[in-house]
Amino acid sequence: MAQVEATTERIVAADAETVFDALADYSGTRAKLLPEQFSEYEVREGGDGEGTLVHWKLQATSKRVRDCLLEVSEPTDGELVEKDRNSSMVTTWRVTPAGDGKSRVVVTTTWTGAGGIGGFFEKTFAPKGLGRIYDALLARLAAEVEK
Repeated sequence: MAQVEATTERIVAADAETVFDALADYSGTRAKLLPEQFSEYEVREGGDGEGTLVHWKLQATSKRVRDCLLEVSEPTDGELVEKDRNSSMVTTWRVTPAGDGKSRVVVTTTWTGAGGIGGFFEKTFAPKGLGRIYDALLARLAAEVEK
């Protein structure tokens, strides 16, 4: 069983605090940012960053749907960590200043992949698919905060 990792990043034309606040707003903004691969979105506790418990289903492929129940923490300034109670999946969002009113947003998701040949295909193709999903989410984030 190997660690699988997918990382996506984008420069957003808004200051880091504005971008981070939008990402951490699970009860408002975050739901508007999710592309069609996310369904059954529900905030179960909290709703703003640290202490939030949020549920969604993520359809990564036509056959693969993950039922996610995520605990949100903020271990450092500009960082949100979403740990899935239902799997080994952890998604980390890092928002840092990128000069002149811009921000760099980096999202990294890791999980323990399957073993054998299935694990090989998962490690090879899953990061690309997840990257496309997060590219769409980051494009929506940029559109939301650059208004």
